[in-house]
Amino acid sequence: MRQSGINLDPLLSKAGLTVEQIDNRTIRVKARSQIKLLELAADALQDNLLGFHLARGYDLREIGLLYYVLASSEIMNEALHRVVRYSGIANEGVSLKFRATKEAAIDLDYVGVERQSDRHHAEFWMVSIIRLCRQLTNRRLVPSRIRVTHHRSNTPAELKSFLGCAIEFASSVDEVVFPGAVKLMPISGSDPYLNKLLIKYCEEALEHRRPERNTLRSSVENAMAPLLPHGKATAVETARRIGMSHRTLARKLSSEGLTFSKISEELKGNLAKHYLGNGHLPISEVAWLLGYREISAFTHAFRRWTGMTPSQLRAHGNLRPVERIVKSRRRSSGM
Repeated sequence: MRQSGINLDPLLSKAGLTVEQIDNRTIRVKARSQIKLLELAADALQDNLLGFHLARGYDLREIGLLYYVLASSEIMNEALHRVVRYSGIANEGVSLKFRATKEAAIDLDYVGVERQSDRHHAEFWMVSIIRLCRQLTNRRLVPSRIRVTHHRSNTPAELKSFLGCAIEFASSVDEVVFPGAVKLMPISGSDPYLNKLLIKYCEEALEHRRPERNTLRSSVENAMAPLLPHGKATAVETARRIGMSHRTLARKLSSEGLTFSKISEELKGNLAKHYLGNGHLPISEVAWLLGYREISAFTHAFRRWTGMTPSQLRAHGNLRPVERIVKSRRRSSGM
């Protein structure tokens, strides 16, 4: 954004950040602020693939201690188990899981943050994981499949070319899956003595981290969001996804002054405004993404949430941040 001459202060403020925080690399930035800033920056820069572009361009050694403990492991199976255990050292907002069955699957879960419609942060993580696996093995590994819970109409050509495969969007999980043979591939820079030393440092670092916890609301929203397009975002199914009975969920929500229907309505309203901000999505597709099979039902709900129809929202100056910046600059320069 600096290189593009964009004023940082207002955008950082919306993300709950300051220029001083960004310039000080020793300060840890909350995951929610990271996600918000990437969304604002993508709009301001008119870069619909900002997360991918950032993940493709940085030096993986910037990850720090976590990178070196992986790079000194002996085989990929060890490295992938260690990235799961120690990923919180680098970022506490994302929890990684490794499933070593016939394939090698790495799952992403957000911790204490609502997953909802975030694209750039999630795609940054996905591409970083793939780059990391390729660099560790010194091979251009191609995933068997990639699935994400957020929506795109299709896999952009630039992203598909880099990955070597298409992405399945609006899925029920966020995961990167490699063929099972990847697990036994040797790490090109293996150093067992260094690895043993670095694991000790990682364990000490973990002891000083206080793990983030998902709030019940964020757990409910993260379970609901991928169910919406398939019309399965019921209280019973959501409760099952987060490991409790329908009654227990209702009781716990009530103790926090919440109801499932209230969370559902607010989640749909927030997602609807986000999707409508993307002028490329037809209103019929937005309705489908939220679980409505009829546009009329979605329109009625949207009017209840906002006091206007989806078409009226788009027609009444629902401008993206970059459009407001351009118009402001034109006014200031007399254009």
